[in-house]
Amino acid sequence: MELSAEHKSRIIEMAWEDRTPFEAIQLQFGLSEPQLIRLMRHSLKRSSFKLWRARVSGRATKHLKLRSIKVSRGYCPTQYKHR
Repeated sequence: MELSAEHKSRIIEMAWEDRTPFEAIQLQFGLSEPQLIRLMRHSLKRSSFKLWRARVSGRATKHLKLRSIKVSRGYCPTQYKHR
């Protein structure tokens, strides 16, 4: 599947967001978690990819099945406010 630069940018942004689960990316763009990891590996600098992997590894909010029921939204309250 060929993604536009705009879609790649949005996928990378969503992947960095703590509360956006991998399932949301798959639902919206059709990328499974392994495909997303591959995209991130090829799109980011090596050091940035390592930081991202360390950040999302073991983070319960990145997987719907591991999320607490208290997490009711997919974004931080300040994420979409105009600055």
